[in-house]
Amino acid sequence: MSFPLLTATAALPALGAVATAAVPAARRTAAKWLALVVSLATLALAVTVLVRFDPDGARYQLTESHAWIKDFGVRYELGVDGIAVALIALTAVLIPFIILAGWHDADPLETGSRRWRPTQGFFALILAVEAMVVISFEATDVFVFYIFFEAMLIPMYFLIGGFGDRAHEHGEETAATQRSYAAVKFLLYNLVGGLIMLAAVIGLYVVAGNFSLTEIAEARANGSLHMATSTERWLFLGFFFAFAVKAPLWPLHTWLPNAMQESTAPVAVLITAVVDKVGTFAMLRFCLQLFPEASKWATPVILVLALISIVYGALLAVGQRDIKRLVAYASISHFGFIIMGIFAMTSQGQSGATLYMVNHGISTAALMLVAGFLISRRGSRLIADYGGVQKVAPVLAGTFLIGGLATLSLPGLAPFVSEFLVLVGTFTRYPVIGIIATFGIVLAALYTLVLYQRTMTGPVKPEVSAMPDLRVRELVVVAPLIVLLIFLGVYPKPVTDIVNPAVKQTMSDVQKKDPKPEVEAAK
Repeated sequence: MSFPLLTATAALPALGAVATAAVPAARRTAAKWLALVVSLATLALAVTVLVRFDPDGARYQLTESHAWIKDFGVRYELGVDGIAVALIALTAVLIPFIILAGWHDADPLETGSRRWRPTQGFFALILAVEAMVVISFEATDVFVFYIFFEAMLIPMYFLIGGFGDRAHEHGEETAATQRSYAAVKFLLYNLVGGLIMLAAVIGLYVVAGNFSLTEIAEARANGSLHMATSTERWLFLGFFFAFAVKAPLWPLHTWLPNAMQESTAPVAVLITAVVDKVGTFAMLRFCLQLFPEASKWATPVILVLALISIVYGALLAVGQRDIKRLVAYASISHFGFIIMGIFAMTSQGQSGATLYMVNHGISTAALMLVAGFLISRRGSRLIADYGGVQKVAPVLAGTFLIGGLATLSLPGLAPFVSEFLVLVGTFTRYPVIGIIATFGIVLAALYTLVLYQRTMTGPVKPEVSAMPDLRVRELVVVAPLIVLLIFLGVYPKPVTDIVNPAVKQTMSDVQKKDPKPEVEAAK
């Protein structure tokens, strides 16, 4: 029996979470180092998955399959395609930086009669989320996917509600109330989506007789499984609703600004750069593969919702006073681009959407983590409380600028390539949608440059006059992310080579071909 590499990649952070939680409270530094070492070991396993994966080989590779609940056709089935491999690599790369960035975020702090939760719990929860996200990318059994899709809500709930941001202008008591509200809202929105999906999962079993993604897709392809049109559409809606909440797609997005505002910067990155990617990934893996006809039927409405997300999120980002809420609304706009690329039903659009998932994760991590370092120094999330920071902390301001420029998809930085592909892929089939979506780029330039101008330029405010520049640990967090942004902006081929064959398979699933160009190339 070959080594179960996919299981090990998910099991290692899960075991690390248990071990970290078991560290005595007096040894909190040991808990931090243990979590960091486990995350780096997980990264090594993810790199092994990446190296062993053959983009031109079988669709699902490194597969594992074991009987689990025989009476209900549930099997423990794992397998990865190029899209999953890219997102597993993204997750494994970001978690060590999230841990380093949050090194002191859960240190004990006395505030009257209140005391922060144990430090080891914070890092154990991060590792638990990593384990559940990784296995969600690996699962090819719908029931196994559903379990971990829902289970990741539990550690995220405690990370938002129990380890929220300490920077609050209305005091600790109000902050605790708002953290609880944000955590409950996050949980309720996602639980409702999950319950609707559960009904669809049961319905799928009734129709197909098992939960295996590969078997169901194969049966549909060879004609041995017939699904009534109305049944397929209802099942598609059940799955898509849950994924749209997680994504988050307008109008199911309202939990995200509250969750990111009240979380620490590393947890905010965990939400939008890691956890939310499960929603868009699942649209590609499950919606399009299991329900191809229903996916095409719903495409016009989904494209309109994605377009609204792009423009609405960008417009609200322009008017924000809170740095974290601004990044949250910017992410809603970016997720609109990703979903638009998926349902444009073109190879450029879907390749761009997958690449966008990776690039958005890196760019959002860079911007939000630097913003977190800035907020921790001043103790405020409000944009108006800053000014002239570039004169007293030039390295912090410079890295903040690069993260912001990546967010607005400046050419030469990673998000530009993916956004360009999404727009090209959308325009070739839906030109009106593609044209309107370009306004999101203009608005992104507006909210990003205004944010930088108001916080970093102008006269130095007295409250920031003694602000220290980035420390060594903070530079270790930010510098690799900036290098990745530049490298993938100039040379995205390593990622596109991995994801393009999987995108072609997905296009085949929905029986779509790229539109022919109106003007033939010169011979």
